[in-house]
Amino acid sequence: SEKLYTASPGLVNGLQARTFGVWTLLSSVIRCLCAIDIRNRTLYHITLFTFFLALAHFLSEVFVYRTAALTIGVMAPLMVASFSILGMLIGLQYLEVEALSQNKKKN
Repeated sequence: SEKLYTASPGLVNGLQARTFGVWTLLSSVIRCLCAIDIRNRTLYHITLFTFFLALAHFLSEVFVYRTAALTIGVMAPLMVASFSILGMLIGLQYLEVEALSQNKKKN
């Protein structure tokens, strides 16, 4: 939290920092599970949603609440979330095509 919320560090307490840590851990578990079973469409969508959620969180902290400044501590997760969303949206097209071809094979 010290590297992220540099604009208003007094607004961040220990409980918020621990909650953010648990949220980060949960997101990483979901992302690892998706990497293991990348053809699971539900898990893929949940993982994609975690990146949208992270992007929205960091953008809101910078531009809405103004608790974070655009430092490397904030820019890094913004870039990771943005590039991951882009990559997963591209991958989603392949996942949909694969699902359609599997349905044709069944019929």
